[in-house]
Order: sequence, then structure tokens, then C-alpha cells
Amino acid sequence: MKIDVQRFCVNGERRISLDSVPTGVDRVYRSKQHYRELLARHVARLSERQQVLFASNSHAVLLIFQAMDAAGKDGAIRHVMSGVNPQGCQVHSYKHPAPVELQHDFLWRTTLDLPERGQIGIFNRSYYEEVLIARVHPGILRSEGLPLARPDETVWRERYRSIRNLERHLVANGTRIVKIFLHISQEEQRKRLLKRIDDPRKNWKFSLADVQEREYWSDYMRAYEECINRTSTRASPWHVVPADDKKNARLIVSQIVLDTLRELKLRYPRADARQREALLAIRQRLG
Repeated sequence: MKIDVQRFCVNGERRISLDSVPTGVDRVYRSKQHYRELLARHVARLSERQQVLFASNSHAVLLIFQAMDAAGKDGAIRHVMSGVNPQGCQVHSYKHPAPVELQHDFLWRTTLDLPERGQIGIFNRSYYEEVLIARVHPGILRSEGLPLARPDETVWRERYRSIRNLERHLVANGTRIVKIFLHISQEEQRKRLLKRIDDPRKNWKFSLADVQEREYWSDYMRAYEECINRTSTRASPWHVVPADDKKNARLIVSQIVLDTLRELKLRYPRADARQREALLAIRQRLG
């Protein structure tokens, strides 16, 4: 079953309103068993494509996951990328900037972790936090010691432009960027936070900060909406994935990643005549 991921794609041709984007859609799977079969199929194909990416060594892929707390970022990364060779994949998570990071521009710390050619890089949160949480909590912006130290609209306009320019530069140099926003409803988040409290196996996931951030839900939705609208381009679009159903979201995400790797049209490197002659000589010696 082929999932049409274009319905979730935002490429900058039109503005979106997150209020009008559903957090749940019809399931692409019929049962739990069907879900496992579809995911296993996607994972196997991703593994094949990733090997070609690694062997060709001409492109890199950067997956960016952004979402509200409990939306399923960790689960999506764990399940979708479960079959990928660890040698060809790097995962980075970003928390509050450390003191040394605050002494640099807002793109510095993530730029250090960009994937090299042949690799898949995964950012669990990213430089986009600098136009999301920093916008909702102005104190973070002030701690960065900018020449313009107040949350003026100029700051955000410049940061959106810096992000677009960075992504344009990366795409031009062979890095495909896949930006995924897991779109969860406030009610579904409430249920998942309660489950983290009620299930002893999930207590470790619970953070009081997650509950405190819920108070800023409307502010975050406005920040996400503006961010998506201002940084979506044809070359580097956002995908707003309905996330109230975790299994559905994982299948959609895996299809997005699979389609991205297919579009690169990569193949294993082929030996030229001289290399082939050398290989045949070596084979004769070994034989």
C-alpha cells in the first residue's frame, strides 16, 4: 500500500493554519498485525536504500523532528529507523544550550552535527528551537546576549532568513532535508502524559516541565505555524504529520523518508574498465 505523503507536505506555496490541519486521519493500516507488516516492509526498504546512500557517498540526508512533548518523536525515530545500519546513521538530541553554545550564533551547535555524505543524520529537535521555545520564552533569547536583546520581530525575521539560507546551502551541496512536525492535539497529549504517570514502566518519561509547557500551548501553536509558513520551500518543505495515532504517524513518516531516498535515484558505484581489469587480476591471484 502506497501512502500519499504529498497531502501532508507544506512547500511554501500557500500559508497553512494549524487549527485547520487535522491531528488525526483515516488509518493506513487495518489492524495491529497489518501495521507490523507495513512497518517491517518500510524498514526493510529503508535499509536497502540506506546501503546505497552509504555506498554512493554523494548525498547526505538530514531528518528533523519537531513536536510538542509526548507527540512521539522518540518512538518514530526508534521504530522507523530500526533497520538502518548504525554506521550510516547519527542521532542528535538538543536540550537547553550550554554556556559555550550561548557564546556562538544560534546555528553553531547544530551545524557541528550535520551529517557527512553517505550518512543519515537525525535531529530530535533542532535549530528550529531557536524560533520556537525561544519565541515562547523571551528570557532564553535574552540569555544569548544578542546585539538586539529584546524579542523584536526583526530577530525572528532574520532567524527565518538565516535558516532558509542554511538549508538552501545544504541542499545545493548534496544534503536532502526532511522536516517533520508531528501534529498532536492537546487532548491526546493530556492522555499520554497521564499514561506516563499511571504506568510504572513509563514513569521515567514523565517530566513536570512537560505539564508546565502545556500552559503555553496556544503560544507554541502560533510559533509553530509561523515557523512552518516562513521556512517551507520547494527544496526543503515541511511535512505536518497527524500524530494522534502513533502507529499511523510512524507509517507516514517511514513513507516520507523512503520517498526521499528514492527521489535521489542513487545506485551502487560501478567500476570503470581500468578498475575492473585490476579487480579481475586480483581475483585470479586469489583464485
